[in-house]
This record gives sequence, structure tokens and C-alpha cells, in this order.
Amino acid sequence: MTYSRGFIRLTMAITLITSFIAPFMGNAVNIAIPSISSEFGGSQSQLNWIVSSYLLSSAAFALPFGRLADIVGRKKMFTLGIILFGLTSLACGLAFSLYSLILFRLLQGIAYAMVFGTSMAILTSVVPPQERGRALGINTAAIYIGLSLGPVLGGAICKYINWRGIFLLGFILNIIILTLTLLKLKGEWKGSEGEAFDIWGSIFCISGLALLLLGLSNLTSASFYSLILLSGIVLIALFIGYEYKTTFPLLPIKKFTKNTTFIFSNLATLINYSATFALGYLLSLYLQLVLGLDTTFSGLILLSQPIIMATLSPLTGRLSDKIEPQILASIGMGITTLGLFLFIFLGANTSVMLVILNLILIGIGFALFSSPNTNAVMSSVDRTHYAIASSTMGTMRLLGQTFSMAIVSLVTSVYIGKLDLNSSEYQIRFILSSRIAFIVFTAFCFLGIFASLARGKMTKTTH
Repeated sequence: MTYSRGFIRLTMAITLITSFIAPFMGNAVNIAIPSISSEFGGSQSQLNWIVSSYLLSSAAFALPFGRLADIVGRKKMFTLGIILFGLTSLACGLAFSLYSLILFRLLQGIAYAMVFGTSMAILTSVVPPQERGRALGINTAAIYIGLSLGPVLGGAICKYINWRGIFLLGFILNIIILTLTLLKLKGEWKGSEGEAFDIWGSIFCISGLALLLLGLSNLTSASFYSLILLSGIVLIALFIGYEYKTTFPLLPIKKFTKNTTFIFSNLATLINYSATFALGYLLSLYLQLVLGLDTTFSGLILLSQPIIMATLSPLTGRLSDKIEPQILASIGMGITTLGLFLFIFLGANTSVMLVILNLILIGIGFALFSSPNTNAVMSSVDRTHYAIASSTMGTMRLLGQTFSMAIVSLVTSVYIGKLDLNSSEYQIRFILSSRIAFIVFTAFCFLGIFASLARGKMTKTTH
């Protein structure tokens, strides 16, 4: 079906605001953690759950909701997700205790799992295949703008209003999206109408991913988290085995195992985020605790990477309509690998300008990778699997983010432990820890180049 230019622009406007909200709120909430702590108290591990609960629930529910959207309708699932995301944002803004905030963040993650897979699937359904890369590039830019504005605008809201204002702003943006969707986004998109929903596969998937991420995130906290991690791995294995046998699988593994582009593009997504997600976390600590810079200056330095990514993503997305993502994304992974390698040599006397230049380098690499890689994933499946393909890629991204933080947690627990952040020994131990982490990340990203190259040429679907 061919859509008018006006309808395509409307759909892009809705998906752009949707893509902006989550990364904006994520980075803004990170900045707000000290303000939340001053009001509710709580240990560092308890405060971490404000972020981790959202990440865990989003990843666990992404695939089931993506599949359900293909069956009942992507617009229905998207609309329900927006309503629930708005309500949980309001609930977070009105939270009365630390535990209530964590619970509302958990529910907000479930709501977002309904949104992020279906929004990309709707956009891909509406935009013609020959323009898909450009559209996905612009959509990716919206994500990076959210990442860029999160620390700056979130910090301003915390300083001049209150941390609750971050969630209330999210609620207002959701009202705008919901209004546009109900009044202007006419039509429905289904890929698997009439097929049965895989209940047992969903149970295995949700419980397996939840236990896997819970175990990974807390691996160094207590020994029983190793058993939780192992239980998650066993359930994921059961999920894969079950999906091979069932008639209407949650994830059509048989079909996707023959799709080299889909498999290796998702593997590249997992590796890329595993290698890069913790970069901002490590550099934030480095700039403040090693170089002694204040939070405002540190935030401005860290902006250099997402600004480059937001600027270049529409261009690289458009290029992926003309140049194979296999080439563009692999070059991007190579540039990112170089940038991560250079960060191995961070020290107490490293120039701030060198940090900025290297962040710009990594930003260029990520921009070359992200939009073309997304285009490759969405173009490698037919229209009936858009939502599940988008949800699969989102799950790989969230798993990668968790793996990245798990690596940092493991390394810092070994080399820093419970050392006081203000002690002179901390700087030495932190530099050593970050060096080891960047060695691991560089190795990951280097392997990712081969995963990206192995995807082969992209075959664009037109049906």
C-alpha cells in the first residue's frame, strides 16, 4: 500500500517524539539520582534499581509484545503502550517512597516494551522501502537528541523545579503522542492476523530474560545471583527448544536461522551495545573523580558524542539506501573499536581535548553503524514480521546495555571493592579498572566487525 507524503510525515512525527522520550528520560533520571536520594534516602544498590528495574522489564517483555502486535494490530499495541507509559510516568512523578518509585519504573519498562518495537514497525510499514534508510536515520537522530538533552535539561529541571518534573514532562509528551495517534493516525497494521499467541514461549522468554538480566546485574553482590543467572540461561535454552517445535512461535527461529542478514545484524547490535553502553558511565566517573571537573562541565564534554551521532545519523541512514549496510556498519564498528582502544590509555594527566576528540571519533563510528544496521534488520524480513524484528533488535540492544554494565560492575568490584571514592587510592584503582574494562570492550567491538561483515548483502523486501 502506498501512503501520502502527509501521512508519512505525520507517522514520522509520532515515532520521532516516541523515540525521543525514553532516552531523554533515561539520561535525565540518571542525573536525578542524587536528588531522589536526598528525598527518599536509600543505599547505592537500592538507587541502582531505579534504572535497572526499567531496563530489565523492557528487555523481558519486548519480544512477547512485538509478537502480540503482529497478531492483534501494531497501532492497538502502540496506543495501549503510550497510555500505560503516560500513566506510569505520572505515577513516577507522584511516587511517595523509593520502593514505590522502583515499582512504577518497573511498570513503566513494561509499558515501553509495548511502544518501542511497534513504533519502529509502524514507521517501516508506512515508509517506502527505497526511503526506509533515511527515515530510520532521522528516527535514530531523535534517539540521540534525547540522549543529548537528557543530562542538560534533566539537570535544569532538577535544579529549578524538582526531579518529579522529569516524569511529568514525559507524561505531557505522551499526551501529545496519544492525541496525534487517536485523531490522525488512521489505519491498522497486522502481520500475523489469525495466528495463535505463543503463551508458553512468552513465559519462557519473560522469565528467562528477567532472571538472566537480574543475575548479570548483581553477579558480584552475592553468590546466589550465580544460580539466578544459571536459571535464566536454562530457561532461555528451553525457550529456544520450544520455539523450534511450536506451530506459531513467539520468535520464528526456523525462518530466521536461514536469514543471515537478520542474525548477524542483531548479533552486531548486541556486541556494539555491549562494547559501548558503559562508556558514558565510566567517563562520567573519570571526569569528575579523576580529573576533578564539576557535573556541568562533565556533562558538556559527554555531549560531544551524542551530538555527532544525532547530526550524522540521518545522513548515514540515507547512505544505507544506496550503499550496503554491510560496508557502512562495519566501517562504523572499526572506527568505534579504534576509539575504545585509545581510551585504554586514559590517565590522571590526559588532556580534556583528547577525550572530546575521541568521543567525536566514537560518535562518528556509532552513527555509521546504527542507522544502516537498523535498516538492514528491518529490510531483511517481510512485512508480516516487522514488529517482532524491531522487538528482537530492541531486546539485543537492552541485553547489550546490561552486559556492558555487568562487565564494569565485575571489574570495579574486583579492583575497587568498597574503597572510599574520596581516597587517594581510588583514582589509581579506578584508572586500572577502566583500562581493563576498555580492553574488554575493544576486544568485543573488534569481534563485532566480523559479525557485521558476515551479514552479507542486504535484500530489501517490498511486500
